[in-house]
Amino acid sequence: MGERVAVYPGTFDPPHYGHLDIVRRSARLFDRVVVAVAERPRKNLLFPVADRVEMFRQMVRELPNVEVKAFNGLLYEFVRKEGYGVVVRGVRLFTDFEYELQIAMTNFKLGGVETVFMMPSQEFIHISSTIVRDVASYCGKLQDLVHPFVERKLKERFGCSS
Repeated sequence: MGERVAVYPGTFDPPHYGHLDIVRRSARLFDRVVVAVAERPRKNLLFPVADRVEMFRQMVRELPNVEVKAFNGLLYEFVRKEGYGVVVRGVRLFTDFEYELQIAMTNFKLGGVETVFMMPSQEFIHISSTIVRDVASYCGKLQDLVHPFVERKLKERFGCSS
């Protein structure tokens, strides 16, 4: 049997501790984890892909079997082209599951790509990128939500003083 590689895709705008929790736990289950940061040019994003990749790289720099890459296009095409095995998706709520199930079924139907669903740990289940952006836009307290590097980037983006 070859190396077991999981892809953890998303826009990660911005990445937060819930994302990191899924990556850490996936890194224990798989030989290698690739965090695939979607460029998503049609989506209105706070940070360009290069910044989101760098933020995630800072978050996982101590995890030797995790790498971060940007990708553009359909997820199943990226997974198949790169020769990866499975997609890991974090699911916080039932409404997340309904949406993620549709994507997983489509990726399987179009490209034979399997998806594994993982719930974040209880202490991170309430965190979403939308909430992080909202708190950051009001220069609110971020240290329990995001990595310090991400916090600095958010404060810079919203003009918050340290």
